[in-house]
Amino acid sequence: MSQTSLKQKKKNETGSRNSKDSLDTEKRKDSEKSGVRLSTQGHSSCRRCLCAAEGTVPLGPCRTIRIYIHMCLLWEQGRQITMIRGSQELSLPKTDSRGYLVRNQWSRTSRSPSTRGPSIDEPRSKSASLKPPSSSTTSRTSSTSPSQQESLKQLSEQPSPPTPPLPSTPPMPLDSRPPTPPEPYSSSRRSTKMHENPEAWAHGIVRDIRDSTQQRDYPRTPPTEWKSYSQRRSTYSSQLDRDCLSELPRQHQQREEEEDDEEAYWASVKTLYEKIPSCSRPRPPKPKNAITIAVSSRALFNMVDGRKIYEEEGLEKYMEYQLNNENVILTPGPAFRFVKALQHVNARLRELYPNEQDLFDIVLMTNNHAQVGVRLINSVNHYGLLIDRFCLTGGKSPIGYLKAYLTNLYLSADSEKVQEAIQEGIASATMFDGAKDMAYCDTQLRVAFDGDAVLFSDESEHIAKEHGLDKFFQHETMFENKPLAQGPLKGFLEDLGRLQKKFYAKDERLLCPIRTYLVTARSAASSGARVLKTLRRWGLEIDEALFLAGAPKGPILVKIRPHIFFDDHMFHIEGAQKFGTITAHVPYGISQKMNN
Repeated sequence: MSQTSLKQKKKNETGSRNSKDSLDTEKRKDSEKSGVRLSTQGHSSCRRCLCAAEGTVPLGPCRTIRIYIHMCLLWEQGRQITMIRGSQELSLPKTDSRGYLVRNQWSRTSRSPSTRGPSIDEPRSKSASLKPPSSSTTSRTSSTSPSQQESLKQLSEQPSPPTPPLPSTPPMPLDSRPPTPPEPYSSSRRSTKMHENPEAWAHGIVRDIRDSTQQRDYPRTPPTEWKSYSQRRSTYSSQLDRDCLSELPRQHQQREEEEDDEEAYWASVKTLYEKIPSCSRPRPPKPKNAITIAVSSRALFNMVDGRKIYEEEGLEKYMEYQLNNENVILTPGPAFRFVKALQHVNARLRELYPNEQDLFDIVLMTNNHAQVGVRLINSVNHYGLLIDRFCLTGGKSPIGYLKAYLTNLYLSADSEKVQEAIQEGIASATMFDGAKDMAYCDTQLRVAFDGDAVLFSDESEHIAKEHGLDKFFQHETMFENKPLAQGPLKGFLEDLGRLQKKFYAKDERLLCPIRTYLVTARSAASSGARVLKTLRRWGLEIDEALFLAGAPKGPILVKIRPHIFFDDHMFHIEGAQKFGTITAHVPYGISQKMNN
């Protein structure tokens, strides 16, 4: 803009002469007091400053702009402090030993970096002239300007007299007059601050203007320079990593200690409960893999008194008797010792094969009513018998359930039910108790078998009964190499032999808890060879073979002391009973028909 237009515009302002005279007066006073004329070189070429450089307009307008900037800063600070502290009285800023303002006493919030100058079309210059602090003027200076460093040095050496309050200036045109901000501080308060420490006040204003106008550039890592955690971790010191990560191993170690304590606690609880008989009860084997032995209640326990009441007084009295005596433990029956021996075999097998399923599984099969089951359960638990499956048919025959239970052997005290089971193709026997007490082995299951009509078929007995013993001997010699047909107990002997081989595999032949006996009336010389060859052909081993040639079996069985002896002839059963042997009659073969 030309010099003529600036002068013409200045003449149109209302009261411009008064403003010009007042500004000339202040300029002369400042020059006389300080003796320093501030240079305008490097200042931005705003309209007011351009006129001042040419000497046509005094320096008053730029001073007014600097005062306005200062007022904007004070107004912004007051607004922020008012928002935080409400109506509390603002404390005057304090200076440190060097004369700088203590910034944290102005406001607890950061100053707004967006505070700008009074006019849009008048940009600030990076190097501006400084006036003495007595005139309440300051400008933004550059730290690298030598002229400004000399001005600051001269200002610090010369004392500043008190400055009178500024006279009122006439209004300025709209295009050059900046907007008037609210006045948080009065002019008297500002003058008081300048009088107290003018040097600190000047330095603080310069620093505030520089901080408020400069934008802070924060370094940002471009995406192409992003690094993984392991790469960034290498840039830090090892001590810092140890300090930051020291808590993680400690927490992990504490968690492991808690887990170890919990495991130790539950291990101790498990050991405690395993010592209790009711809690150390092993799980029963699966029926499809087990050797199922079905035992009636009368074969397992002595129920002679209850049976007598049932036969004499009827079913109701029998049930009443059992209910009244359900807490009375039943005494052992003929199959009791046999069941205990089976459980011992299971225990030995579990020691050698912890996950073994080929075990004996005992099932209590009875036609008693369910109300009687309480007494049976109490008796089973009292003796520690591992019998988990019960079948209480309530007066009906339990034979129909034998196949459903996958029964391998059925033992009962009722000969009629045993006969029904034999006809169904299930190995069965009628139990008889010994007439005398006998000591039995608790660590070994001993089972004795008769040969014909028990392990083998009754083929040879047919010949002996029909043609005599001579024809029988000739027949056995002629068919010595022909195996005999199987009898009803051949399957049970196979089961025993399969379990024996499990112990043999662990080198336990001499300590095997199962031992089998063949006690037969045959003669070894005339008919014994065919029997042994038949067992060999079947792949079965018999531990002891006793050929008696028609002699009584009772005395031999006393020496054996078997837990059970299977025979098809009643006179052999009765003879063994007299010596105290527990016997089991197998109602199979031609001898049963002849007796009937």
